[in-house]
Amino acid sequence: DRPTVRGAAPGDGLNGAVSDSVQARAYRDGKLVGRASAQIDREHLRIHQDDAGFFGFLDTLDDQEVADALLDAAAKWLRARGMKIMRGPFNFTINEECGMLVDGFDTPPALMMAHHRPYQHRLVEAAGFEKAKDLLAWKYEVAEPPPRAQRAWEQMNALPEVRFRDVDPGKMREELDSILEIFNDAWANNWGFVPATEAEIEKMAEDFKLLIDPRLAFFAEVKGRPVGMVICLPNLPEILGGSNGSLFPTLWAKLLWHLKIKKDIRSGRLMLLGIRQEMRGLKRYGALSTAMYAELAHRGLKHGFQWAELSWTLEDNRPINLGIQAMRGKVYKTYRVYERTL
Repeated sequence: DRPTVRGAAPGDGLNGAVSDSVQARAYRDGKLVGRASAQIDREHLRIHQDDAGFFGFLDTLDDQEVADALLDAAAKWLRARGMKIMRGPFNFTINEECGMLVDGFDTPPALMMAHHRPYQHRLVEAAGFEKAKDLLAWKYEVAEPPPRAQRAWEQMNALPEVRFRDVDPGKMREELDSILEIFNDAWANNWGFVPATEAEIEKMAEDFKLLIDPRLAFFAEVKGRPVGMVICLPNLPEILGGSNGSLFPTLWAKLLWHLKIKKDIRSGRLMLLGIRQEMRGLKRYGALSTAMYAELAHRGLKHGFQWAELSWTLEDNRPINLGIQAMRGKVYKTYRVYERTL
């Protein structure tokens, strides 16, 4: 029998920009067989003016009828609201989990990154979706920085006005203001960019209060002003295996033990590394970005970290991708953003 799709309560994105959204569930013979969301990011439309609506949270059995029913329902909902393109998956926005895993299924999941079943991207493609953009996840084995990166690190450390300063968890709200400012400047020209909002930062302040590790999160300051940032978080999936998605009660205690007391998580996820655009054209600080990679490598070695996922980068962001390759990083997963016309 064809599955029945039912709309559920409206959803809401992390940044509050998703002002119009719906969650749908598919049932067959009374049993839940799939889910998806459809949403409109008003901030994305304001900036990009491309009449693109999003889908996300897609999870189904290996059944084309189920995938078609959910995606068609999302398309119908978006079309009724004037959208001409359907793009995704975004859970809910580009500043949250996005893209569908298309290779690297045998790799471990990483913190705050989706991890799909091998058949799911085939269902989306069979439903008429084509690639819009690939997002790359890199694996970096922690080691001494290559000679060029080490020289950049030494050069920047020799400048009296430059320093690398730990993020202060005790002032998380204030620190996140600096992170927001740098993010919105450094990422402004990226494909699909939507500025992070105050609402996002408020939520991140709550989430990061527990997760932030000053050993792996720091600012690059010039004359006391944060001009660059590195945010690498402990990779919680390393210790959450077998939890079935539940953190309470014993696993929560285990998580706190590993994060705050034992500090024995040996992998991380580099979420953000960027510098203000104004710094990129200054010859005196031309090596700063490379020095930040080297600083993170030194910190990782010092504290016993073995590897990190660097994710995600745009497939065509040549400067960033070459920089990661120079640090001996290797692509080990690809996430794909799909789209189809409505």
